[in-house]
Amino acid sequence: MSDAEKVSQIQVTKNGPYIVKGSLPVMMETIAQNDEGGSWTWKRGRDFEAGAQYALCRCGHSHKKPFCDGTHAKVGFDGTETASHASYKEQAKTYDGPGMVLEDAERLCAFARFCDNGGSIWRQIEETDDGEVRKAVVHEETHCPSGRLVLLEKPSGKAVEPELAQSIGLVEDPAENCSGPLWVRGGVQVVSADGEKYEVRNRVTLCRCGQSSNKPFCDGSHASVKFHDGLQG
Repeated sequence: MSDAEKVSQIQVTKNGPYIVKGSLPVMMETIAQNDEGGSWTWKRGRDFEAGAQYALCRCGHSHKKPFCDGTHAKVGFDGTETASHASYKEQAKTYDGPGMVLEDAERLCAFARFCDNGGSIWRQIEETDDGEVRKAVVHEETHCPSGRLVLLEKPSGKAVEPELAQSIGLVEDPAENCSGPLWVRGGVQVVSADGEKYEVRNRVTLCRCGQSSNKPFCDGSHASVKFHDGLQG
């Protein structure tokens, strides 16, 4: 791990932006569909110039998205954090299948819908003694941006995780006609406004529409409010 990776972190500020430290690259990531209309893969878009430290909009109202322009103060943004500091394991339910175990922390859902293919990962986990089904659920879980879903191999109990470089993706969701959360990858430390650290994970999604009831994490509210960042195209 490089020195830059060791210090990479995202600091949540009180009723303000995310302060990103550690030269984390920022890029657009669009959910692409399969022939059946399901979320299937990620299409990388353009990169954004970002320095060693920068501020990303958290209220959803900046005119310089994805970066903060101070509008949070003008609109009276309430960014109170409501997310649990409990570990993923403490929050997750377990679904035991013949070939794999599925862990699911539903509160972390960012509504990316990769898990809905093939009749849903929850149904498929019961058939993971079948090689093709096993392959399908791994595809679905490893494309989930929020880390809500984690697969464990049997009998080792080893977690199945994609290899992700430290970076931040700006999620775009054309199927829902909206922009999604900040997809934070590669084990970046997220720190509360009060200094308390959240568990470091390979995949998390942070709210950038300002409407989540699980701040600082995304809860899918961007889809219901039809949040648009104006960056598409």
